[in-house]
Amino acid sequence: MSCGEPHETDCSEVLDHLYEFLDSEMPDVDRVKFKQHFDECSPCLEKYGLEQAVKKLVKRCCGHDDVPSDLRAKVLGRLDLIRSGQTVPEHDVTAAQAAPVAPTAQAAPVAPES
Repeated sequence: MSCGEPHETDCSEVLDHLYEFLDSEMPDVDRVKFKQHFDECSPCLEKYGLEQAVKKLVKRCCGHDDVPSDLRAKVLGRLDLIRSGQTVPEHDVTAAQAAPVAPTAQAAPVAPES
């Protein structure tokens, strides 16, 4: 998305980091650039407003549920892997390690009929 106008901060950069802006997880210098961009660019401001509304709706509907501590730890662990540039496994390797495999019962040998 782009409004076609030149900006100091490109529309694609703003949209790529929109949730960082919404969650106040970016340096103040970048927040100022983004605020300036929203003042100049109505399509990005509209997208910002839409995402902000979705975020508020999710918080209102799901914000009261407690997140299980093991799920929180797994998510944070995956985020750390992603940030460090490591490969993230597609399946949950911690579940395979935590759940021991039950031994299988072996069939008793069958005696030949006489």
